[in-house]
Amino acid sequence: MLIGKEVMDFTVDAFVDGEFKKVRKSNLLGQWSVFVFYPADFTFVCPTELEDLADLYDEFKKIGVEIYSVSTDTHFTHKAWHDTSDTIKKIKYPMLADPTGKLCKDFQVYIEEEGLALRGSFVVNPEGKIVAYEVNDNSIGRDASELLRKVQAAQFVAVNGDQVCPAKWRPGSDSLKPGIDLVGKL
Repeated sequence: MLIGKEVMDFTVDAFVDGEFKKVRKSNLLGQWSVFVFYPADFTFVCPTELEDLADLYDEFKKIGVEIYSVSTDTHFTHKAWHDTSDTIKKIKYPMLADPTGKLCKDFQVYIEEEGLALRGSFVVNPEGKIVAYEVNDNSIGRDASELLRKVQAAQFVAVNGDQVCPAKWRPGSDSLKPGIDLVGKL
């Protein structure tokens, strides 16, 4: 099980804001993070997901979240894709390069025989621990607004530890208190 698992120590190359940079585990600590694994650059479903995230990036930033997209491509491939695709040019968040699959393996989304990642989305708290995740078959695209909702719920629970978020919870919605609300409804 990955819930509560601490992300391993890592340093990877990234393409971000037109530059090559290093991203380390230390960059995660003290803030909320989202890791979005995808199979490969220059594919069909991936740009739709990455653009969806790019469209909501400001919303993630407003609540103190950094997005990291990850594939087994190199940072040079990320730059080449960025330079040739109007869709990928919209991306402002770091695109992490994981050509050895080290990060993919740590998050348990690596497909060994293909050298690619499954479509996995992970919410990581400021302590570097996974608090929510979803892994899809590579033929199924994801919805960035649902990922944003999951982060908001995780942040709410972190601040209001005695409360939980029911189905379809949104910021400002009613929450539940275990032992009170849940027991009364059983």
